[in-house]
Amino acid sequence: MASTRSAPSSPDLRRRLGDLRHGVRRAVLARRRLLCAVCVAGAVFAGVRTMAPSPPPTVTVTVAARDLPAGATLSAADLTTVDLPADSAPDRVASASYAVGRTTAGPVRRGEPVTDVRLVGAGLLDGYPGMVAVPVRVPDDGAVALLRVGDRIDLLATDQRTGDTERVGDDVAVIALPEEGARSARIGTSGRLVVVATSTSMSEIVASAAATRYLSATISR
Repeated sequence: MASTRSAPSSPDLRRRLGDLRHGVRRAVLARRRLLCAVCVAGAVFAGVRTMAPSPPPTVTVTVAARDLPAGATLSAADLTTVDLPADSAPDRVASASYAVGRTTAGPVRRGEPVTDVRLVGAGLLDGYPGMVAVPVRVPDDGAVALLRVGDRIDLLATDQRTGDTERVGDDVAVIALPEEGARSARIGTSGRLVVVATSTSMSEIVASAAATRYLSATISR
């Protein structure tokens, strides 16, 4: 005869159902804790992103790629670009296409923005074909005060250690006498800038003398 299995008694069935309910409840609670942890982490991440300040807007400006002396004729290799915060970038920064071929009106440090006041305008050389514009600083303010645009001057360079004097610029034309304003006073710069028109070969001699020796000017005509 085939054997028959007896049905579980009511107490056994209730116990098994109770165990099953407890197991399901524990599983749900475990997943709820994980879900809560994920939600909390997401809320914290979203809050941090909301509270973090957004980066300031920037602008691309042209700067000197290396230290440049006064009177340097700029090439593309002398320039590069950097991004600066828009609220701290100077006004009237020259584009690289505008600056290439122009002459520096004074020394420019590596990384310094190349603004229009750092360059000698090409219009200054109208009437001086084949010449370049060279800015030089003459320490004697009084002597520079006597000069006028269009004067022809000789530039003399004196070695302050030996007293030797050499003529480095012969009968050059004064083409600009920039007004430097309060900035030069703040940084303790003495003398005045005089922009002269010279040949390319003479410009190198004049610029070198201006950087290392004491310059003076005599009016030739």
